[in-house]
Amino acid sequence: MTSFVLGGGCFWCLDSSYMQFRGVDDVVVGYMGGHIDNPGYEAVCNGNTGHAEVAKVVFDEAQISAEVILDIFFTIHDPRQLNRQGNDIGTQYRSAMFYEDDQQKALFEKARDRAIEVWGDSIVTEIVPAETFWVGEEYHQDFFDKNPNQGYCNAVVSPKMAKARAGFAEYLK
Repeated sequence: MTSFVLGGGCFWCLDSSYMQFRGVDDVVVGYMGGHIDNPGYEAVCNGNTGHAEVAKVVFDEAQISAEVILDIFFTIHDPRQLNRQGNDIGTQYRSAMFYEDDQQKALFEKARDRAIEVWGDSIVTEIVPAETFWVGEEYHQDFFDKNPNQGYCNAVVSPKMAKARAGFAEYLK
């Protein structure tokens, strides 16, 4: 199994979008890239911890390639928006890719280069070394599955899931 830690706005969107695809074994939402230990959701949302909301995507490369996982990432969020995604504003919603080693860094850079063909050269996605991954609270895990009729899920999460399905239908479960 391979895992990538990615930040692309609200972690609920990443979680639910990725879980639609075969080969994705798990998505764990949490926090990375900040300056305090064991941050909680409220502290992260206040914007004072430096953490991004992230998703650790665990997948089987025999079923779905790393390149496809990364292309999905650049499809389901706008990597040109600095420290925000839509109405979610703050550094916790930044576009970021946290690499574990030089091989991951190179994969992330190539994915960003492919994304430039779609989004143009104004991509602001950070490609930075991974730090401690802090697992998010249980109620955030699989949030869409638990709350499909919640307002944010209907207004924001569902359209991103639909965009992922449309762009990568051949990989759906």
